[in-house]
Amino acid sequence: MKQLLLDIKPAAAPSLDNFIVGRNAEALASLRAAISGQNQPRFIYLWGERGSGKSHLLSACDEIFILVADDVHLLDNDAQIALFNTYNQLKETDGTLITAGLHAPTQMGLRDDLATRLAWGLVYQLHPLNDHEKAGALKQHAHARGMKLPDEVTDYCLRYLRRDLPTLMATLDALDEWSLTEKKPITVPMLRKLLQLNLDIA
Repeated sequence: MKQLLLDIKPAAAPSLDNFIVGRNAEALASLRAAISGQNQPRFIYLWGERGSGKSHLLSACDEIFILVADDVHLLDNDAQIALFNTYNQLKETDGTLITAGLHAPTQMGLRDDLATRLAWGLVYQLHPLNDHEKAGALKQHAHARGMKLPDEVTDYCLRYLRRDLPTLMATLDALDEWSLTEKKPITVPMLRKLLQLNLDIA
């Protein structure tokens, strides 16, 4: 067998453009408005369960030099005071700050003054993609790569792989490369073999 590059590569860097919107269109639109400098207030707090996209969006904003604070539910008292002071400073200078945590501002046991600041601006609960939306995202990604992705391969991915979108997308990319190298169509047996080979060399 040919030596194949089967490593499942890291996903592309998070950006607002490669965020899969799902039911979070309003939050994404507000982020775009905030970073353009046209939106008041310029304080946005995002909350939701793990895998809902909070860190993706904050990383995307951080990449374009917007001040962000992720996982505020994990901040100790000193860090909470520092974030509170940052809010006040940015309010005076018309700055922008995007923050995120696991729960709504008043449901995390934070200092009352910080919880109030987190709720100052726009607050959005992010919703993780459901299986239908993930399947749509995978098909959209495959179409963009010119892949012919059978429904049974999509179903297998959602049933047996890690369910976070970066892993699913990276697996599709590796499967596409192998399909092109072997000049064979993408099938469930091909996907199973790819996954087994990656387990063997891990």
